[in-house]
Amino acid sequence: MVPARHPIPSARAAPLTLPRLSFGALLAVAVLLSGCQGGLQPPAMLAIGRGQSPADPALRQRLAPESGTAASPLIADLAARPSVLALGTPFARVADAVLAADPGADAAELGLARLRAEAAASNRWPTLTPALTLDSLAGLAAQLVIDQPLLDHGRRAAERARAAAEVDAAAVTLATRRNARIHEGLSHYLTAEQARAQGAVAARAATRLSNLHDIVQARIQGGLSDRSEAQIIAQTMAEMQATLAADTQTRAQALADLAALTGNALPPDLTGTTPLPAPPASEPLAVLAARAKGAKALAEARISRANALPGLSANATVSDDGLTPGLGLGGVRLGLGSPATLAAADATPDLVARQTAEAQQTAARRATELQGRIAQLRTRHLEGAAVLRQTLDNLELYVEQYSIGRRSLTDLTAQTAAAARLERDQAAFPYEIARLELELARDAGALVDGGRL
Repeated sequence: MVPARHPIPSARAAPLTLPRLSFGALLAVAVLLSGCQGGLQPPAMLAIGRGQSPADPALRQRLAPESGTAASPLIADLAARPSVLALGTPFARVADAVLAADPGADAAELGLARLRAEAAASNRWPTLTPALTLDSLAGLAAQLVIDQPLLDHGRRAAERARAAAEVDAAAVTLATRRNARIHEGLSHYLTAEQARAQGAVAARAATRLSNLHDIVQARIQGGLSDRSEAQIIAQTMAEMQATLAADTQTRAQALADLAALTGNALPPDLTGTTPLPAPPASEPLAVLAARAKGAKALAEARISRANALPGLSANATVSDDGLTPGLGLGGVRLGLGSPATLAAADATPDLVARQTAEAQQTAARRATELQGRIAQLRTRHLEGAAVLRQTLDNLELYVEQYSIGRRSLTDLTAQTAAAARLERDQAAFPYEIARLELELARDAGALVDGGRL
């Protein structure tokens, strides 16, 4: 028997039939693919290219907004604040070096907050939700759902307000941390300058005590003094030399800390200080931070309230069957805790007002305390100057009395050490006053010009 031959398929046989994709399915696939490539973009950005933006991203990280855009009143206030550091002064040079070495993390946070605010500003427009469903191996269903809320009880407006409040909060954080960073650098510089001034006093006193020690050694060799007097002078001289060494070490450490903060951008021979004017009369940064935080809390309360109420939205579905319009009722989240949620949202404005008032009182007390301490130090400085002049006159008198034999070297040594200690205290007063003035300027956001943030 001849086996039956199976027919060989011809090359001209009909092609395999595949499921036909409709226009709605193709549209949904295109939308999904565009989402994989970075999402839908407005027509103005399509010609720019992937990963690019019409504006320079660095501009988003500046406190002052781009030209042609409006800033919030809070940001405008921060950007208009002048610095109390005069240009070209040692304080200003330190501040410039500190700003130049800033990593810019706070500025990047401001840029991200502005991007989120731009995204929230688009919530007025309808949302597109593509969906693909594989019904079976032979069918592919695609839908494109367009949704536009009609009644949301202010939820979308509250979302935009929350994003704007986050931008304000990031701007206040940027100004606060930049001022704090400059204050840290200037504090190191003041510590180094104070140690230098006090070390100069200690060096002069150590030189005078060394001369007295040489005199008593000569007197001992001549039999005019005993060794007990030499021991007292040697001990006093050693204490003054130890004080000088401590001042030298303090200055070196402060300069090292400042170099680490500025990236060695300052010249090693930078010295001197300048008087600081009073900061401008404006709200402290702590109060501005409380206002931004309060605005965000109010927006979140409105969002919570809107989520607890029913909403209405218009929607349309694009599928194989065409366009299907409709209305949707949703957005409501009812439960046993809904009354408490609404009550909490209604109580938020009172809490925000109380927190802002508390921040204002705390800032006012802080400013009053610093101003009182400055006034006290200035009074002590003036009174100490008169005492120092009298002490130095007494020291000259002791020298004259010693020359005629009416004072001993021990008395002269004790008077020299006392005058040096008082002179060191007087030398510290200007730097202590400057530290408090810098704290006032830091709290007011006046250590850096707002236009440079």
